[in-house]
Amino acid sequence: MSETVHVVGAGLAGLACALRLADAGRRVALYEAARMAGGRCRSYFDASLGLTIDNGNHLLLSGNRAARDYAKRIGASDALIGPSECAFDFLDARTAERWTLRPNASRIPWWVFVADRRVPGTGPLDYLGAGKLLFAKDGATIGDTMRCHGPLWEKLWRPVLLSALNTEPEEASATLAGAVLRETLAAGGDACRPMVAKGGLGDAFIEPALRTLRAKGVEPRFGARLRKLSFDDSRVAALRFGDAEVMLEKGDAVILATPPWIAQELLPGLVAPDDFRAILNAHFKSAPPPGQPLLLGMIGTLTEWLFAFDDRLSVTISGADRLIDDPREALAEKIWAEVSAATGLPAALPPWQIVKEKRATFAATPAQEKRRPDAKTLWDNLWLAGDWTNTGLPATIEGSIRSGDRAAELATTTN
Repeated sequence: MSETVHVVGAGLAGLACALRLADAGRRVALYEAARMAGGRCRSYFDASLGLTIDNGNHLLLSGNRAARDYAKRIGASDALIGPSECAFDFLDARTAERWTLRPNASRIPWWVFVADRRVPGTGPLDYLGAGKLLFAKDGATIGDTMRCHGPLWEKLWRPVLLSALNTEPEEASATLAGAVLRETLAAGGDACRPMVAKGGLGDAFIEPALRTLRAKGVEPRFGARLRKLSFDDSRVAALRFGDAEVMLEKGDAVILATPPWIAQELLPGLVAPDDFRAILNAHFKSAPPPGQPLLLGMIGTLTEWLFAFDDRLSVTISGADRLIDDPREALAEKIWAEVSAATGLPAALPPWQIVKEKRATFAATPAQEKRRPDAKTLWDNLWLAGDWTNTGLPATIEGSIRSGDRAAELATTTN
């Protein structure tokens, strides 16, 4: 086909979309307002550390089928590492107690009957409560649906759901939580093995995708900020980038893979999420000690998840709106004190970097879930992509990639 699909945005959703379209034989024009691809899933060289770091840490699970397929198609499967069996290490800093959650591989959860596989201080019947999320009513919160107190909540469900939804779990959407649970823990340990981009997000998801696209004749245009869409009846007729205008031919199509606030500027009247939550990441130039788990969940601390890379230790704190205005050095000192205590490393603060992402994800509340638009729009040749669209999942790497795949499918089959 000679028709061109204009993909606006080279974050994960846009890259996934462009790859699908190129594989389907479509001509693709890819535009990105920034000077680099990746959006919130990117790596960059930080001069203060002398290291390449990610703007934020991202955890994948083995059940994230779209993300793993994406990595396979760009030749980056080996960039994702993790244990061969499902295992999550935890530390309760209040008591110094450590344990490893080890769900069995199959869907039948016999692991809850084995004391050294489950959370200390919990019994098999305690785990039944989370099953209610699988059948949650539309509009219900997690707080409406399951018990939100007790050892199991504090040591497992709250940290896991906060990480997945980036919203205080009690007020978050129970249906979104159920969707995550259904595709991971409820599907057995084989679906929830943790996986981390060992060389960074750029090496795993972005640079290989750009190389693959270039090999297929798709050269992204960076620094190209879309200012206006022009319409002719039920179709997009032109794209304006600054002083340059791109006129669409008959059969051409447009996919907006931008953040929701940009999409709303371009499409007045578009209903989209308008409430967001922050994520804070801290990076420390310190090699992990021998035996440090790849990922450690920390309870009773400001630190929530500690990632151990070869050349650094990185911390992620979800739902971090309360920390956005806190002084960066004070945050680094407090977080490192917790990391030092957890790892046995010296208490002296190593070189550090704090990355605050104020609008990291939409708030995963029932109200915001209702504002997520479908990929289809009112215009015959215009579709939407992004983790904020109605993917059925929270704002995650998996949701981003699925949205790009969905938009590409629509553009290929209906245009």
